[in-house]
Amino acid sequence: MVARFALTSPPDIVRGYFGYAETPDFPPRGAILPTEPIAVVASREFSRGAARHFRLMRWGFMPGFVKDPASFPLLLNARAESVLEKPSFRAAFKRRRCLIPADGYYLWRDAGGRRKQAFFVQAENGGLLALAGLHETYLDASGGEIDTACILTTQAGATLQELSDRAPVIVPRAQIGRWLDHEAALDAALALLAPAPAGLLRATPLAGA
Repeated sequence: MVARFALTSPPDIVRGYFGYAETPDFPPRGAILPTEPIAVVASREFSRGAARHFRLMRWGFMPGFVKDPASFPLLLNARAESVLEKPSFRAAFKRRRCLIPADGYYLWRDAGGRRKQAFFVQAENGGLLALAGLHETYLDASGGEIDTACILTTQAGATLQELSDRAPVIVPRAQIGRWLDHEAALDAALALLAPAPAGLLRATPLAGA
C-alpha cells in the first residue's frame, strides 16, 4: 500500500510535465499523508485527454453510494487487477481516471523487532512521476461536495520486489493523454496497468528512519 508520497518540484515544472491549463502556486511537500489535499490532474470530458486541469482533492476515495462516511474505510489505494470488479471503483475507472503528480513515494521494510527501514522511491533520473489514480465527487447528507481520489497499485517490479509486493501504477509521460482519454476503449487504459519497467525507479534507504 502507498500511504505517503512527496511532491517537491516547482509548480512550473509540474505544469510543464502534465500540461494542465491552470497556473497554481503550491509549496513543496516532502511527506503527503492520507486525508490531506493532493494535486490531481484530470481531463475535461470529450477532450480525448488533451484538455487537462489541476485540481485539489482529498486523498481517500469515497464512492457515491456510501451512506455513512464515518464508518467507511479510508480507500487510499485501488488494486489494478480488480478495479473493474469492485463496485467502489468500477464507474470511476471508466469515467474518472486521473493522475497524481509525485517526486517519489515511501516504502517501509521490516528491519528486525519493531524496527522498520524507510525507503524513498523515485525516478532513476530524478524526474517527476505520474501516478495513476481515480477520482470521485462525494455528495454528503447536507449537500456538500467532497472531491476525493486514490492511487492505483499493481505488482511491484523487479526493482522493488525485495521491499514490497505492491507499487503504484506509473503512467509514462508519452501515455498521459491515453490514460486520461475516457472516450477510448477501456483496453487502452487497462494496458497501462503494468509494473514499472526495470531501470525506471531507484529506492534509497533513509537514515534514521
